[in-house]
Amino acid sequence: MTIKQVIIVRADLGMGKGKIAAQVGHACVLGAENVRKSHPEWFSKWWEGQAKIVLRVNSESELESVKREAIELGLPWSQVTDAGHTQIAPGTFTCISIGPAPEDLIDKITSDLKLL
Repeated sequence: MTIKQVIIVRADLGMGKGKIAAQVGHACVLGAENVRKSHPEWFSKWWEGQAKIVLRVNSESELESVKREAIELGLPWSQVTDAGHTQIAPGTFTCISIGPAPEDLIDKITSDLKLL
C-alpha cells in the first residue's frame, strides 16, 4: 500500500511563491499531525518517504467540493485559513491537505486536478 499526502491550493488568490510555500507548509504539518493521531499505521508508513503532491484549484467552491469528496470517502483532511497578516484577508480559505492516506483512495478525488 502506497501512502501519500496531497495539498490542494487555491490558484485564484494571487498569492506569491513564498506565501504559497507557507500555506502548503501549514497544510502538510496539520495533515500529518491529524493522521499521526487518527491513523497511526498510515502515518508510520508515510513517514518513511513522506510523499507529497501539490495540486491546484481555481476557486474556493472547487476546494470545498474536493473537501466534501474527502469527507464522503472518510479520508483525513485539514483546512488552512490565513491569519491575514500579509497578502490576503483574514480567514481566507487557502488550501487543504488530504492524507497522508492510501494513494488509491486519494486518487479517486484528485486525479483530475493539475499540479501547482
